[in-house]
Amino acid sequence: MAQSHSPPSETFDIAVVGGGVVGCAMARRFTLEGARVVLLEKAVDVLAGASKGNSAILHTGFDAPPGSLEQRCIAEGHAEFLEIRDALKLPLLQSGAIVAAWTPEEQDKLESLMEQAHANGIEDVQPLTAAAILAEEPNLASRVKGGFRVPREALIDPWSTPHAYLLQALTNGAAVWRGCEVTDGMFDGAEWVLETTQGSLRASSVINCAGLYGDILDQRLLGETFYSIRPRKGQFLVFDKAAARLVSSIVLPVPTEKTKGIVVCRTIYGNVLVGPTAEDQESRTDSSTDRDTLVQLHRKGAEILPALAEVPVTAAYAGLRPASEQKDYRIHERPERNYISVGGIRSTGLSSALGVARHVFERHRGFGHRFAALERPLQAPACGGLSEYDPRNWQEAANGGIVCHCELVTRREIEQVLSGPLPPHSLAGLKRRTRVTMGRCQGFYCMGTLARMTEGAFDVPLASVVDEPGNPDE
Repeated sequence: MAQSHSPPSETFDIAVVGGGVVGCAMARRFTLEGARVVLLEKAVDVLAGASKGNSAILHTGFDAPPGSLEQRCIAEGHAEFLEIRDALKLPLLQSGAIVAAWTPEEQDKLESLMEQAHANGIEDVQPLTAAAILAEEPNLASRVKGGFRVPREALIDPWSTPHAYLLQALTNGAAVWRGCEVTDGMFDGAEWVLETTQGSLRASSVINCAGLYGDILDQRLLGETFYSIRPRKGQFLVFDKAAARLVSSIVLPVPTEKTKGIVVCRTIYGNVLVGPTAEDQESRTDSSTDRDTLVQLHRKGAEILPALAEVPVTAAYAGLRPASEQKDYRIHERPERNYISVGGIRSTGLSSALGVARHVFERHRGFGHRFAALERPLQAPACGGLSEYDPRNWQEAANGGIVCHCELVTRREIEQVLSGPLPPHSLAGLKRRTRVTMGRCQGFYCMGTLARMTEGAFDVPLASVVDEPGNPDE
């Protein structure tokens, strides 16, 4: 439940505003460096904004603008993810990617894209002829012209990954206030007093990781902003698990100036994903899908992987990317006010979050604050085996039986999450922790059992909630 907090007697070193993947990584980094951290999230659960809907690819940054902040953060984030994944038990499907050209014009761009990859330190890209691509991926459309392989692109879990970051921060002393919107604040020359919907708090520094609302938070706290968020919607189709046998690599298009384009890939949950679109809009909350766009996505998926035309669609969803007026990340510090704004972290935020957190920590060191890094940080409890390609809880003894049969989620998994250190306060939060209601029936068969199991746990009782059909994130 969202809880009221009275003003603490102590002052936090760092207030991280925003509980998306970047905010979770930020809380972890500053906590491990010895800071007393509080993460403030206005929704009842973390990952409720831009981070709830993405393609879940661990990018290498091969196609990022060379020398950009985005490219550096992706490279550092990718490397750190590989360093910590075993300790945090993070799923990873090392599938590799194929950048495929489908027209002569796209084929002409392949050489410059490989040169860009080399400039970004990705030396292991490998050119592929059309015949070589079809030998690796025989179910792709035969009209493919050529491409290249990026071996270290991979698939990860977009939800248990940031949860693991935040749980490690909590285990090592951080605090999380959910249902807690920052409405105002004042800096007195030494520390901030933040006014929130859960009361006041004091913090020496503020790190703005508010994503889609980052520019608005800047205005509230600083009276000015360094960028403007221009929400970009990306719609996705999720195909039934039978489609997973049709493709093994991440199939990437030749990117444009605006977007990475339509991707076809497996998910860590055993489905196949097609998307995203790139639709600029004014609304920061409208993550609806529309039939015409989904029909076009279905057609595009079948053009790339023809057998998809015969596979049922399990779900459709949309995510909003916090794009800005410039392509690169928009990270600005105001050392005289102990404030750093982390904006414009677009579609690569899942890959770069750990790198962004390292970058921001180093910038914050320039403020003159010094912490004593934890010598032996504690590991967080495992988030649970959500990957279809790793052992699952239903395969173990004494699991309490299966509750969600589509996704094979057990009673024990649900109970452990509900009683754990970051219990979800909504069905969407529970879904992102366990996979419940994500499958073919979208919760039709398990909703009654879930309502009984979560009685008293959610801000809005599940018995009174009617999910939007086909949307796995609401």
